[in-house]
Amino acid sequence: MSKFFYSDHFKVDLPEKHRFPMAKYGMLRQKLLENSILSESQLIAAKVAQADLAKRAHDQTYVDDVINLTLDQRKARRIGLPLTRQMVNRTLVSLDASFQAAQMALKYGVSGALSSGTHHAGYSHGEGFCFFNDFAVIARTYPKYKILIIDLDVHQGNGNGEILKTDSNVDIIDMYCEQNYPFRKSLSGLSIPLKSQMEDDEYLVNLEKALEQIQFSYDLILYQAGVDIYKEDHLGLLNITKNGIKTRDKMVFEFAKENGAAISFVIGGGYCKDISETVDCNYNTFVTAKSIFNF
Repeated sequence: MSKFFYSDHFKVDLPEKHRFPMAKYGMLRQKLLENSILSESQLIAAKVAQADLAKRAHDQTYVDDVINLTLDQRKARRIGLPLTRQMVNRTLVSLDASFQAAQMALKYGVSGALSSGTHHAGYSHGEGFCFFNDFAVIARTYPKYKILIIDLDVHQGNGNGEILKTDSNVDIIDMYCEQNYPFRKSLSGLSIPLKSQMEDDEYLVNLEKALEQIQFSYDLILYQAGVDIYKEDHLGLLNITKNGIKTRDKMVFEFAKENGAAISFVIGGGYCKDISETVDCNYNTFVTAKSIFNF
């Protein structure tokens, strides 16, 4: 039986009006348990990852500066989260959750993290609420595996593009809102920029065409299932409904199953002013995965 990994047991106190929705992670875990989508035995608390894990995809000096809380303040501000021991530990736990989920997927075919998706972190810097890049770390750990990243967060995965652009074992599908953050894109693989306010039908046609272009030979799919494409997300700029997100997830999970690839998914971004709306979208991703993989 596959396991899933969470990091909400490491809590960080943020200012009241901070845009990062820290509460969503614990709310998601609770909702999955209450509705018997996952059981207690399927949920594993992630641990604080060792710094050496992050160094597989990042500059050693940058990692050390984060771990030792000595990162230049200008670089720290770019991340958008406080550089504190509490936050760094939470960051390392989130990295461990994603890393362990990938390992579990390779063993059982499917797994996921109730967190993670830190695709903005570059080789020697962090940004966009991301200190370390989880997918890049996983890809660098498994150079002998053929890996496909499917990044459907509303924001372009510039960190993935920067770090992994020359990694021959990695291909990337990145579908994102062109007018949204980051305003300097770092592209690699199949990049699909979308116009603002796109709705379900056009969005899903774009995804279908992208998946059809893949010549399949992958061992592992890493799926960034960001729900900030949702029409109520105040950082999104797309107009996708909950049913549209469910269909998106179904397409990706079925794509993996039909092609016999392991898949590990993370929840990525989601910034509704009503956090319960974001949690509902994340919850639906797990419901959809369970309907296909019967975990």
